[in-house]
Amino acid sequence: MTLACPLEACLALMSAFAFAASGCTPARTTTFAAQSPDRQSDTEYALAKEYFYKSDPRVALDHAIKAVQLSPDNSRALYFTSTLFLYFCSTDQGMTSPDCRLAEAEKYARLSIKADEHFRDAKNLLGQTLILEGKFKEAMLVLRPLVDDPAYSSNFLAWGNFGWAQVLGGDVDGGISSLKNAITQPRFCVGHYRLGLAYERKGDLVQAESSLSNAVQVQSTDCQNLQDAWEELARVRAKLGKADDARVDLERCKEISTESPSGRRCVQMLEAKP
Repeated sequence: MTLACPLEACLALMSAFAFAASGCTPARTTTFAAQSPDRQSDTEYALAKEYFYKSDPRVALDHAIKAVQLSPDNSRALYFTSTLFLYFCSTDQGMTSPDCRLAEAEKYARLSIKADEHFRDAKNLLGQTLILEGKFKEAMLVLRPLVDDPAYSSNFLAWGNFGWAQVLGGDVDGGISSLKNAITQPRFCVGHYRLGLAYERKGDLVQAESSLSNAVQVQSTDCQNLQDAWEELARVRAKLGKADDARVDLERCKEISTESPSGRRCVQMLEAKP
């Protein structure tokens, strides 16, 4: 599934849904009569994933919530429910959508961790959600153990969130250092994007342009459709006096979507240019 990301909320979802798609899918059945609540929960969780990938997130959420009602300790269903609430923050309405409920996303991420204290991806998702809620210090407390955890094979994701929390909390230099750790996984376009934003905050436009270019050049449809990165790259190049390059970036941003907040801003900038 391709995710056009108008806001930071979407940036966590690439990894979150990739995780949810992994593992075995329980067999479909026509009746729950002979199933235990745990088995029913697993089946509802499988249906939630199926409906999401059929582009029906509302029905997916219904099944995910039913899964956790059937088995409150189903950590994967709890985790997926959290990601679904975040998904509604990544639609064209973004954080203003009435379906964007960060408190619910935080609640289910915490419940997932409570059900499985070793669920590292759930801890990373909680950190991401706390950042979106503006709870930067709390997010860093959640994420700090993850970045130092040798057993977390995706700790570049934690570095990306930890570094971004540092930047938003005012420690730009510290955030840049952490984000450099995140992009030791070179295909992590979100890390490159956030590093570009951090460099821009610092006033280093040359490095900002380089990092933002790296973000959209990753050979991945999701990365090449990272609309916020195209918008920001255009802004940085305009500041550097590269008007023609900036226009190309704005056109690419517009091509991805004209309905998202980033898309509308790109259209406005294009119309404002002589």
